[in-house]
Amino acid sequence: MNPAADAIVDLYERHAATWVEARLRERELFERGWLDRFTAEIPEGGAVLDLGCGAGEPIARYLSARGHAVTGVDSSAAMVAMFRARLPHQRARVADMRTLCLEQRFQGILAWDSFFHLNHEDQRGMFAVFRAHAAPRAMLMFTSGPAHGEAMGSLEGEPLYHASLDPAEYRQLLENEGFAVLANVANDQSCRGRTVWLAQLQ
Repeated sequence: MNPAADAIVDLYERHAATWVEARLRERELFERGWLDRFTAEIPEGGAVLDLGCGAGEPIARYLSARGHAVTGVDSSAAMVAMFRARLPHQRARVADMRTLCLEQRFQGILAWDSFFHLNHEDQRGMFAVFRAHAAPRAMLMFTSGPAHGEAMGSLEGEPLYHASLDPAEYRQLLENEGFAVLANVANDQSCRGRTVWLAQLQ
């Protein structure tokens, strides 16, 4: 196991305010195209589970503005506190997505720029978590890497861990839990190089 993977929560906890301020300065929702594809198949007012929600900016705010009931989950207490301050009419809780067990099913499940901080084995385990929280015909969207491996980014000069499985394995894991892939784009330049998966529970 890479020790940097275990440092993710502490890293975001210590740099939460700086990370949020930097994102807000961008003033661009570059994820809009994918978010619109995701929400297009979710009923009006449908509930969305935002895994790794951060401070709710800008994605949870966008979903909220479109009329969705958002439940944000993040392992960083600092991030969740900022989420609650920014979106007081939505729900957020401090929890580890790997062991999440909410008594609710959602029409949309989102793990944008969060799931890819988990190591390979933890990522494999997440597909059962996705399924356990998915309502009939639920949409699922997450970002990954383009190929199997590990990569190190940085946050405020400190190493920031990322990992990815092979695309064929993601497809198999989705299929095993009853999800059909609707779209998958590797290194999408319209979304700053993200590799995005969009799937629906069958």
